[in-house]
Amino acid sequence: MYGHVFTIAKAVAEGVKNSDGEAILKQVAELIPKEKWNENMRKAKEMMKDVPIADPKKDLKGIDGLIVGAPTRFGNMCAQMRNFWDQTSEDWAKGTLIGKPAAVFTSSATQHGGQETTLISIMITLLHHGCILVGLPYSFKEQMSLDEIAGGSPYGVSTISGGMGERWPSILELTMAKGLGRHLTEIAKKLMQ
Repeated sequence: MYGHVFTIAKAVAEGVKNSDGEAILKQVAELIPKEKWNENMRKAKEMMKDVPIADPKKDLKGIDGLIVGAPTRFGNMCAQMRNFWDQTSEDWAKGTLIGKPAAVFTSSATQHGGQETTLISIMITLLHHGCILVGLPYSFKEQMSLDEIAGGSPYGVSTISGGMGERWPSILELTMAKGLGRHLTEIAKKLMQ
């Protein structure tokens, strides 16, 4: 809603590209009517105006892996992301994503705002699709830092936005995001050999 997930997504995509992978950045369809958007949401939508809307009937086919990000809403993925996945039953039935590596990321207003439950809620859907989950292992030392308050866990990358979106992803969190992109890409390459 404020652009934090988009900011993390760009860093993840950079990590994918740095490992000679192809990153295809998409956003899911918005469910909140425009007349209900606040100023922060309008700014976020402007930031993402050139990012195409993901098609739940087409965009999962032919991919080698995926990294899914969604804001935290009451300890879960946001309704917009849930809506996308609820339209993917055809790919589920065909096993389109079976054996594909997948990773997750999120943002929440506070440090204890449900980041890990959100990451797990996305993971559950990916497991139903047959994906191989790729986390952010502790070999990424950045998540062990005690120098600042930051998101991130073995489940995936996260950032803390503040209640009104006033805190943007830190260098530490963006470093973890790039690392997650690299990590998933390296695993995808190994699985394709």
